[in-house]
Amino acid sequence: MHDVAARAGVSHQTVSRVLNDFPGIRPATRERVLEAIDAMGYRRNMAARTLATGRSQAIGVLAPEIPNYGPMTTLYATQRAAIGAGFHPLITTTSHNPADVLEGLDFLLGRSIDALVVVAQSPHVTEVVEGMEAGIPVVYVLTGHPTVGKSVAVDQEAGARLAMEHLYSLGHREFQHIAGPAGFTEADMRRNTFHEFLAEKGITGHADLEGDWTADSGFREGLKVDSDVTALFVANDQMAHGTMHALRGRGLSVPLDVSVVGFDDVPDAAHNFPPLTTVHQDFHGAGEQAVAMLVARLTDPETPAPPPLRPWLVERSSTTRPRG
Repeated sequence: MHDVAARAGVSHQTVSRVLNDFPGIRPATRERVLEAIDAMGYRRNMAARTLATGRSQAIGVLAPEIPNYGPMTTLYATQRAAIGAGFHPLITTTSHNPADVLEGLDFLLGRSIDALVVVAQSPHVTEVVEGMEAGIPVVYVLTGHPTVGKSVAVDQEAGARLAMEHLYSLGHREFQHIAGPAGFTEADMRRNTFHEFLAEKGITGHADLEGDWTADSGFREGLKVDSDVTALFVANDQMAHGTMHALRGRGLSVPLDVSVVGFDDVPDAAHNFPPLTTVHQDFHGAGEQAVAMLVARLTDPETPAPPPLRPWLVERSSTTRPRG
């Protein structure tokens, strides 16, 4: 910085002010400093800046290593929101294995991050983070429900009820659920709400099937759907796409024989055959809310978590009234 100052003929304090966008710098002075920075290939020493200010201007993001649409969309939104708020996102991925989670946390915390976003699809992840006492603001995103007042989530129960109310209102009474993997918070909440809804209506559902979020697993489970089922609630859109493929291979029509509702509203859902009725989740909004909450908590640690985001039903051609 002193070399840049000497080249531009200004003080090193002026260089610092230019770098930090302080007002009141004359345009000609700012231009000389920027030209000197460019000519010398100057890069700020972030370690020194952290020591001087107590802030790294970095937000750590711990994300799942499986590239599912929802978590990845939220990850990209988190990254953009962090940059927009003047922070540098530092991202690493992990499995749900506690040892892997600890390794990822050690990596991020060792970089002197100011705050941490955890895309936590499993309670195992939140348990490890809570037990570590990171000493910085932490926000969990996509947990499905508030976790110790630190979560940004889409209301999973409300979304599952939208799917079931839609199928029930069409006249369906023979239901089956293709669930996401057990132990994933959102999968468990969608499964539980499915059964709660049937119990409230006095309906006995068919045995659950279970996939792993992928279209391949949806196809596999679609081959097992009971023959008298007329309505399927599938825990995500990718599995729903595979399920519809399997049903067509069995000679069944979607929706004339079996109506199918997915969850997420991925971009491909509108172009499936037929276009998929699904529950829309605001993944972008979740990432943006997570960063806004973290930035606020850097100033006020008592900033409350926002209420869960409300999903909505997108009705397309994969659902209709049952035959007869």
